[in-house]
Amino acid sequence: MISRSALGRTTQAAYRRQCCAHRIYSRGLASPASGTFQYETGDAAGVKFASRDLAGPTTTLALVAKAGTRYQFMPGLADGLDKFAFKGTHKRSSLRITREVELLGGELSAYHSRENLVIGAKFLRDDLPYFVELLAEVAAKTKYTAHEWNEEVLPNIHLAQKKLLANTKEMAINSAHSLAFHRGLGTALHPTSSTALTKYLHDEYVALYGSVAYTKSNFAVVANGAKHEELSKWVNEFFADAPSQPPSNAPTLQSPQSKYYGGEERIAHATSNTMVLAFPGSSSINGKYYKPEFAVLAALLGGQSSIKWSPGFSMLAKTAASHPSAQVSTSTATYSDAGLLYVTLRGGAKDVRSASAEVVKSLKSISAGEVSKEDIKKAVALAKFRALEEGQNIEAGLELTGAGLVQGGKAFQIDEVAKSIDAVGEEHIKKAAKSALETKASVSTVGDLFVLPYAEEIGLHV
Repeated sequence: MISRSALGRTTQAAYRRQCCAHRIYSRGLASPASGTFQYETGDAAGVKFASRDLAGPTTTLALVAKAGTRYQFMPGLADGLDKFAFKGTHKRSSLRITREVELLGGELSAYHSRENLVIGAKFLRDDLPYFVELLAEVAAKTKYTAHEWNEEVLPNIHLAQKKLLANTKEMAINSAHSLAFHRGLGTALHPTSSTALTKYLHDEYVALYGSVAYTKSNFAVVANGAKHEELSKWVNEFFADAPSQPPSNAPTLQSPQSKYYGGEERIAHATSNTMVLAFPGSSSINGKYYKPEFAVLAALLGGQSSIKWSPGFSMLAKTAASHPSAQVSTSTATYSDAGLLYVTLRGGAKDVRSASAEVVKSLKSISAGEVSKEDIKKAVALAKFRALEEGQNIEAGLELTGAGLVQGGKAFQIDEVAKSIDAVGEEHIKKAAKSALETKASVSTVGDLFVLPYAEEIGLHV
């Protein structure tokens, strides 16, 4: 016989589950994004800047220049410029910069992407004036000395080349970009080991590239965790000496409108296997060719679960589960005027071969409308979460915002992403999948070429 107290506990538990379920379903799959993370923008001393006054004791600051590999006029210039950052200025030596930043407890960073060069710093909030001044010195007063080039910068570039040679995933992604866009966005992030660097690269050329990259119209300053009026004050004071025009003998940093080509490249590699199947995608949200359905399509294809102990709902997650040695993931690469949707497959050659055919089958199923409405809702929710998470991520948000200010005068705003993805429907996704199948794919295969398939063998048009 069940006691009255036990029966009461069972009833209460059932009531709590009912209330919890009601809250979940009344909430919907994704609530509107908060406006807390909006950027304020401005102009000081001819320099565009943006800030978010996030609560907290630290600040992240970045100078974002339109000087990635897409715009370099010789191979390796973007690599050389980011590795010269903080090596020394006409006011501070490299040693002095190191000691001062250590005493302030800060962090310095420099990297480049295909479109941008990002010079950054993290520090305690009260130290904003020092680090704004330091970034201004990097932009206007860096010393491009021959001994630092030969002893530190060039060896680091050679190290990056060797690192790339051992990474089949990066090799395949670079190859897919080259197939898709040829020049411009197709330029590799780092020079390959076969690039004749000594023919093109020299400290004087890097200095010339820097003189164009660091002109006021070509970069923006972005901060997270700083008051807008304070950032405006220090940018106005310290960036006044930054050049307004490049030298007359310097080439302009221009790149024509990206054009998609497609094709196939196969590279033999003894250590591991990677295939990248890439298709035309969406530009960034500030670009003219933004299509949010490609973010949803990437989430629907998927390959890796976002929930522990679950294979996930995505179509390629089931493929990965049936091919134990294969790792499958779907990503989007967005740029100012173009983008790629690409599936990466890594692992044993036989499993990669089998899984690659399943990618094409999944695209065909989506284009034919053979996907449940529930899975589409899940994909929309996941795509929205990923986009908002990336925008909320401080480092990614800094680059997106700076690039938007330089290229279009508009900062990245998180709410706009949420609204655009919410508007994606089943027909948009079907159309995106169909276009991927009908367009020439960009297929890069690195590894055991005796086993790994050609694009036509898995049903792709190249």
